[in-house]
Amino acid sequence: MKTTLIIAAAIAVPLAGCSDMTTTQQRALTGTVGGAGVGAVLGAIGGNAGLGAVAGAAAGLAGGLIYDNVKKNEAAQYQQGYYAGQHNRPPPPPVQQ
Repeated sequence: MKTTLIIAAAIAVPLAGCSDMTTTQQRALTGTVGGAGVGAVLGAIGGNAGLGAVAGAAAGLAGGLIYDNVKKNEAAQYQQGYYAGQHNRPPPPPVQQ
């Protein structure tokens, strides 16, 4: 039982630290950590876990930021369509981010 509580706390504490982050920061962090983990495993198979972790973290960061951009564009398009439907007129021009 003690082990279960320790594991639960070890998982919950880092996740609670992300609660005040923006969605962009959360997605960048998730991509970086996930990429570093996968890169370390693949690097260890190839003989250099450190280099694999660095390369994976960079790829994960890029992937997280690209995903964030896609989601923001998706939300903006939804809002424009919703506005057009509510007001029965064409949507306003897109806002530059």
